[in-house]
Amino acid sequence: MTVGTAAANAELIARISDLELVARIVVEGLVSGLHRSPFHGYSAEFSQYRHYRPGDDLKYVDWKLVARTDRVYTKQFRETTNMGAAIVIDTSASMAFPERPISKFRYSVVAAAALAHLVSSQGDGVGLVTTNAFLAPRPGRQHLRRLLAALSSTAATGSWRPAETVRRASERLGRRGLLLVFSDLYDQENETFAELRRAARMGHEVVLFQVISRDEIEFGYRRDVEFVDLETGESLAVDAAAARRDYTDAVTAFLESWRRRAGAEGFQYSLMVTDVPPDRALRNFLVARQTPQNR
Repeated sequence: MTVGTAAANAELIARISDLELVARIVVEGLVSGLHRSPFHGYSAEFSQYRHYRPGDDLKYVDWKLVARTDRVYTKQFRETTNMGAAIVIDTSASMAFPERPISKFRYSVVAAAALAHLVSSQGDGVGLVTTNAFLAPRPGRQHLRRLLAALSSTAATGSWRPAETVRRASERLGRRGLLLVFSDLYDQENETFAELRRAARMGHEVVLFQVISRDEIEFGYRRDVEFVDLETGESLAVDAAAARRDYTDAVTAFLESWRRRAGAEGFQYSLMVTDVPPDRALRNFLVARQTPQNR
């Protein structure tokens, strides 16, 4: 698929207003071919051995241990509760860029809706945290519809408080859960990273989606251009030809810094560029979860 076709698909998805329909379109066939569920849901974890008792189910006998010790032991398991997942969405005005074919914010909303659909479909609870909205993680189709409705009514405007929002999400998850963060990561870098690290040390699995447009990476402007800050309204005139090299070097360093720091802390990091169809980007993310280092 060419970049032009990919952008066209992204624009088509952006035009569909029914977020539940969009989520189903993106999810359809997304996990086909994966070796296991992309998320850790309900399971039974091994707890301990005990001596076999008449009437115990033979399928829990550890036959390798019998061969080594000549004694019969059965495995006991501890049931674990369903996973709780919290989605954090950056609602700052910078996420409204670019207007076409699809903004970073709309792209994040579509990807988040698809992941919410996946988590909910395996029977786990999913919640939403933004600057002005909070839905606690819960399972069930009705709750999923409330979450998608909340996503649909959320807009990218003004500034946001990323560190505070991440902290609220991690604390409201309570027990160990999954923290899914969608942001361009421009704001409060050190404070936000500190809260992500704190969430990981609380036992949560942190997944970081850095959402960026192709224009922000490549700076494809050819002449003098005036940029307007979407959050403050301040403007800056730039000689694009003279600034291109310094700009692209700075952006490359910025993205690499986030990738490296996330990896050092054990976060799963995914760079999402808005001209890549959301289903392809999410599939790459899910395939990455199949690799041994992400298990």
